[in-house]
Amino acid sequence: MSDKNATMINTYRQQLMYLSQQKQQLNVQVTVLENTLKELENTKETRVYKGVGNVFILSDKSDVLKQTKETKETVELRLKTVEKQESDTVKRLNELSKETKKEPSPVKEDPSVEGIA
Repeated sequence: MSDKNATMINTYRQQLMYLSQQKQQLNVQVTVLENTLKELENTKETRVYKGVGNVFILSDKSDVLKQTKETKETVELRLKTVEKQESDTVKRLNELSKETKKEPSPVKEDPSVEGIA
């Protein structure tokens, strides 16, 4: 395996680890947002508290519901993008691994044959 291929394989593996972590975080965010939407839809209150940084602000339920849906859509779109990047990276890694396996191994010198120095 050439040094270049080994470096590329390591780079792709690191990229996969990073994308996997991002994907996991985004999945958690989607779950939290889904639970939030369920709670908002089930409440009979017309005004709810919305967290803004370290403060909670009383807001109209419909506004908070709309913002939460938009946020969820944005996070889901980002999740799809990360999944596509992950898929592409796996594909490139697999192709590179196949190329590496096809590479002929370096010719080993025969100790019985003397070369010209």
